[in-house]
Amino acid sequence: MFVLMLASAGAHATSLDELLAKNLAARGGADKVAVIKTLKTEGKLLFGGQFELRLAQYQKAPDSVRSEASIQGLTAVQAWDGKEAWQISPFQGRKDPERMSADDAKSLADDAPIAGQLIGAHERGSKIEYLGTEDVDGTDAHKLKVTLKNGDVEYVYLDPDHFLEIRTVAQRSVRGTQVESVTDYGDYEQVAGVYFPFSIATETKGDGRSQTTIEHAEANAPIDDSQFAFPAAHAGAGK
Repeated sequence: MFVLMLASAGAHATSLDELLAKNLAARGGADKVAVIKTLKTEGKLLFGGQFELRLAQYQKAPDSVRSEASIQGLTAVQAWDGKEAWQISPFQGRKDPERMSADDAKSLADDAPIAGQLIGAHERGSKIEYLGTEDVDGTDAHKLKVTLKNGDVEYVYLDPDHFLEIRTVAQRSVRGTQVESVTDYGDYEQVAGVYFPFSIATETKGDGRSQTTIEHAEANAPIDDSQFAFPAAHAGAGK
């Protein structure tokens, strides 16, 4: 159930429903968003300001995601099939797939929806509140609070002119500790008529900063469900 609130500042009060409608229209509209059932993106990931990895990500509606980061012949994998998450961590010397704990899987699960947290939030059981405006690097951005079904909270900031996401602040409870990550979005480009950010910068306290640059994106490429599921050859491990 959506919670409707009004902005306290400004000559014209803005409602939650207005903002969500403008964001949906800015992204490309409900019809075009609904057509995208899979999204494959490729690019590069700059981590810690010095390590550049090749990045590939696969998303499939409603909530499956797989990310692959490669460097020097090694590929790290993290995947979520809508129920459980798993990973391959060759950089830590672990080349076999292993299941991730529910807490460690949260960031994957939260990022799985292809169009982000706002579009389709009601269907996923999320609650959205409008908190007025807040300065984001000199922009008086609209601030929305999204409380996810699992209890995690994300603050989503919309550009006041274009109504696209420019920042999210995610707060997740991981093993009893609140972990916060700040992600800035830019360089929006169309994929099958829907706008997606091609520049994504994330900073997580205690885990450093990463910069993702998307170089190619393809919608509705066939992606088998097995790409997201724990590999069958190791299905008996890690239970």
